[in-house]
Amino acid sequence: MTPERPDPVVPTATYRLQLQPEFPFGAAAAVVPYLASLGVSHLHLSPVLEAVPGSAHGYDVVDHARVREELGGEEGLRALAGTAREHGLGLVVDIVPNHMAMAPRHNRALWEVLREGPKSPYARWFDIDWEAQNGQVLLPVLGGPLGEVLGELRVDGDVLRYYDHVFPLREGTEDLPLPHLLDAQWYRPVWWRLARTELNYRRFFSISELIGVRVEDPEVFEATHDKILQLLREGVIDGLRVDHPDGLADPDGYLRRLHEAAEGRWTVVEKILADGERLPASWPVAGTTGYDALRHVDGLFTDPAGFGELLGQYRRFAAPQTDRGGQWEATVRRAAYKVLTHELATETDRLVRVAARLCATSPEPALRDRAPWALRTALQELLVRMEVYRPYESVDAATVVTEEAAAEARLAFAVPEEAGAVDVVRDLVLGRYGDGPAQVEFRTRFAQTSSALRAKSVEDTAFYRYVPLLSATEVGGNPGGPALSPEQFHAYCARVQRDWPVTGTVASTHDTKRSADVRAALHVLTECPDRWADVLAEVTRTGEGVPDAQLAWAAWQTVFGLGPASGAPERVQGALLKHVREAGLYTSWTEQEPPYEEAVARFVAAGPCGAPGERVAAFRDSLGPHIRANVLGTALVQLTMPGVPDVYQGTEAEYRALVDPDNRRPVSFPPEESGGTSGEKTAVTRAALGLRARRPDAFGDTATYMPLPAQGAAAAHCLSFARSGEVVTAVTRLSLRLAEAGGWRDTRLPLPPGRWADVLEPGREFTGHARVEELFERLPVALLERVGE
Repeated sequence: MTPERPDPVVPTATYRLQLQPEFPFGAAAAVVPYLASLGVSHLHLSPVLEAVPGSAHGYDVVDHARVREELGGEEGLRALAGTAREHGLGLVVDIVPNHMAMAPRHNRALWEVLREGPKSPYARWFDIDWEAQNGQVLLPVLGGPLGEVLGELRVDGDVLRYYDHVFPLREGTEDLPLPHLLDAQWYRPVWWRLARTELNYRRFFSISELIGVRVEDPEVFEATHDKILQLLREGVIDGLRVDHPDGLADPDGYLRRLHEAAEGRWTVVEKILADGERLPASWPVAGTTGYDALRHVDGLFTDPAGFGELLGQYRRFAAPQTDRGGQWEATVRRAAYKVLTHELATETDRLVRVAARLCATSPEPALRDRAPWALRTALQELLVRMEVYRPYESVDAATVVTEEAAAEARLAFAVPEEAGAVDVVRDLVLGRYGDGPAQVEFRTRFAQTSSALRAKSVEDTAFYRYVPLLSATEVGGNPGGPALSPEQFHAYCARVQRDWPVTGTVASTHDTKRSADVRAALHVLTECPDRWADVLAEVTRTGEGVPDAQLAWAAWQTVFGLGPASGAPERVQGALLKHVREAGLYTSWTEQEPPYEEAVARFVAAGPCGAPGERVAAFRDSLGPHIRANVLGTALVQLTMPGVPDVYQGTEAEYRALVDPDNRRPVSFPPEESGGTSGEKTAVTRAALGLRARRPDAFGDTATYMPLPAQGAAAAHCLSFARSGEVVTAVTRLSLRLAEAGGWRDTRLPLPPGRWADVLEPGREFTGHARVEELFERLPVALLERVGE
């Protein structure tokens, strides 16, 4: 029986569940009564379609036509939807249009392509460059060069096996001698190290195990979305979260097609916006998944002057080179050059080939006589200067591929005439040479390469090199200038309420490098940089066993942010091993240096996770009230600001997690509480979600947002706003600085007209000008509801 669709279709709040074989649909259904009691309107599910067996995340889809059997199959999903409906909840589901798993054994469409080649009806599904590699798909799966591992490959009937890898054989080739058999296939198994420079299919970033899908093709769109659209039509699910639209050939076109096919269901996109960047206004979506909101909330609790002092302390302690962690923009630029020539070398090569072919065959004289090396240089110099993820069809590309960037790029050429390649490339990106197939392909490849470059160079490299404040190195953040004023925050909220009132907001996700509560603790360091430096001097005064000072600084901040936690030593070790490999300064995922990694492990065990770590723990304890203020303030602001808040699993209580996979661990329901800040956070979360459910019009698309400036000596430490004249949020910011300055004293908060009941402390009411000291008497935050004139 098909469950009836609930109202409203637009969520008031969502709750993110990470589905995996250990937590399938049945387990999710069991916690529905608890989640409904929190006050959310929808469950937000990680991908539900068939994925690689055992996948703990589901983003490695292998079959778009089936709901994942390991989670309970379609029957299990429909049962979950039914249980949710019984408790007044709907479902929002994560979809993955950009890529599928490069797992032929499980991916039938890919299997047919490898067996039949470009004539396969599935060949149009995948973004493969058949002109490269002699028409064979490069498969980087071998443990060594072919000559060294040839004996490890074997023919088994009509398949080729290499350990756990299984590939189809082209019809009629199974009896050939092995070397000839390999040459006769539509694919070529090669040493995994060749992926960096020789790969001829588009990947997700630099992950060769994920192959790009061509959803810009209407037939591919229909085939890969039919099941999800069926579930939408039948009311099993109500909304969508679109993973990584930046990787698509045509995000604008894709989102228009999806909007029409989904009949306007609430949809948000995982779009990372740089500071000052706007979501394309023409996109028919509700907004983003909320990393822009996260950046603005975090900025509120970061002290600008203190961050500058902390940066100075970091530079004295770690002495990083300017472009290897010493200065943000220089670090990003150097990382971008490295990524283009290493991790994304094959993508760069393909883009150069497209540009060179276009110039060589164009009837435009201005495009002729452009050497491939000059085009490569121009492309690299423009790409590393991109300050957003990519240009879009609906946005003026000249605003992101700027003339200023072009002027800098020309300086890379010794001969001024050869620098004309920069103008050629820029004009091609801007569409000034028409919209022929070659020109469109070039713009598409440029945008896709730009997107992958930004993600890899910023999120996956520079964030691990530039580490003065780890809470600033978050997706969508600006580590070079992490602090934001209340005025900037209010301006952002007003713009969101006007332009994207039902966009998503988040504080923690499955992709955040540190959960909101870890970041909340780290923000406090910007209020006491000198004291932090003193603590580090104390715990590292001998200098013994420190493999490098940048890593040491990051390691000490990691244990400070995490605090006492279950399994902390193993979790810290895992996070810091990932840290040094992502940074790529002394070791990396593909060029590992065991002696360095072993030295890191010894240092972490003996220092941050050893006896000296107890000094850091004591320092953290001394800052407990200020960490508490940030934890509760972050939660309340995110839950009541414009947009639809998403609560990540377990974060209704205090939740301290590090980078994935640490933050994707199963959680208990309800989360374990030990009282204190954790219990208070749960109470704040319940109160805010309950208020949103009770008064949806005060927060929805017709709501209003109004800043409420406090008055008095400590006014800057009270951040407050009103929603639709019905709800007031007030939180304490920079509470350590506040305490040092003498507290609230005579500071007052002018309230809108009416009587205001305290939702967090029933029985208290305020009118007129509330004394802030009284408002925050028990908690550093307040949530008020208008109850009368």
